[in-house]
Amino acid sequence: MNKHHESTEPADEQQITLRGPAELADALPYLMGFHPNDSVVMVALHGGQGRFGGRLRMGIPPSPTEWAPVANQLAECLISGSERRDTRPDVIVVFLCQDPAEGESGHQAMERLRPLAQRLRTACGALDVPVLEALCISDGRYWSYCCPDERCCPIEGNPLALPGTTVMAAAAAYAGIRVRGSLRDMEARLRPWGSPAGAEQEKALDSAGAVLVSRILDADGRGAVAGETLALARELMERLVRAPAATTADIDDDRLISCDEAAALILGLQDRETRDRAAEWMEGREAEAALRLWRALARRCVGPYVEHSAAPLTLAGWVSWSAGDEPGARVALGLALRADPDYTFAQLLHQACNEGMDPETLRRCLRDERGLRAGRDGDGAGASVSGTTGRHEGRRAERRPGRRPPRTPAAKRKRATGAAAGSAGPGSAAARPRAGGPRCRSRAPGQGGGQRGARSGR
Repeated sequence: MNKHHESTEPADEQQITLRGPAELADALPYLMGFHPNDSVVMVALHGGQGRFGGRLRMGIPPSPTEWAPVANQLAECLISGSERRDTRPDVIVVFLCQDPAEGESGHQAMERLRPLAQRLRTACGALDVPVLEALCISDGRYWSYCCPDERCCPIEGNPLALPGTTVMAAAAAYAGIRVRGSLRDMEARLRPWGSPAGAEQEKALDSAGAVLVSRILDADGRGAVAGETLALARELMERLVRAPAATTADIDDDRLISCDEAAALILGLQDRETRDRAAEWMEGREAEAALRLWRALARRCVGPYVEHSAAPLTLAGWVSWSAGDEPGARVALGLALRADPDYTFAQLLHQACNEGMDPETLRRCLRDERGLRAGRDGDGAGASVSGTTGRHEGRRAERRPGRRPPRTPAAKRKRATGAAAGSAGPGSAAARPRAGGPRCRSRAPGQGGGQRGARSGR
């Protein structure tokens, strides 16, 4: 066994010393805030006492052909990010977390992932930051890729400690740190419906899109749609507040929102300015209700409308981050980028959250914008919540005349029929089918103009 000491501080007054792979494996959920299944996790350690620094998580690539470039990218990202925030890491700890596939044992899963562990060790070493320990966690057991001694690291692995029985668990409980379940459980609250009800929701989205097309083509109608979207969102938030808190599966919230209401909101939030104004519901009672609403809307982005989930998922990530729930924010923003990798708002928030920035800077900007608009309108906050997230960037880079008319998924399928085949490979941006709804692309400072597809709300 590789005997080493790493310290983490769940509270300012308390320092916890971790000794060896067993305590490192037990500490992982407390470091991340959840159990990171199907994940590569890398943690930077600083100084002679091994102070925990930056940490990075990514889903394990399904194809081994991706492992080498991914390992190089992860090593570079963690080390360069640590240097920007703090200092260059002295060592890195790697965790590979994946349950066995069907018919596979934990030991076989560990061996299958061994080449990935070696790629990560090599990538970190090439940047002059050694990997102190690399652990595989699978099927309730852990294995060390760095320790060849079978007396302490047997072939069958070592069992993980029972939850709540370790020093780290006691320290985390004392400090108020809680583990929110598995990553799979957290993502399930945000994934689109897979039940038969999804077909009904898809029909409602198709119908709402057909109505919104004609209205958004008209300049006055476009503003009216924005106002109606925000008013409906406010109404649903108040409805959720009056109801008891949702169950873990959010069934209660789903029952409170009709398919037509969800469809109108999902399509309305594709407009960047409307989405930015909705982002002001970020504090106190409003934030709690808004988070429940954004989660519910993300679950309604079914079928060809999955890409539309980027807007409510990003709003859910922003509200979570603003409320101090960084693990929840990272999960929501990660799913938003999975739905639409080019979604600018999610990219900016994900980077800011991962780099440890203070969300108060953005909150202050939103409060200022809300106050300025209230002063212009002379009516305070008004019936519809207003303001913009990212407006300080948007004023410089996102203002442009007009918007491309929205298209429904059916119209887009007809348009794609006449397109040239083979213009993009599978999985590329051009090859992915685009969902319908209004869309104008937002830009980060310095990006080029132009619009993409029929959604707005980048």
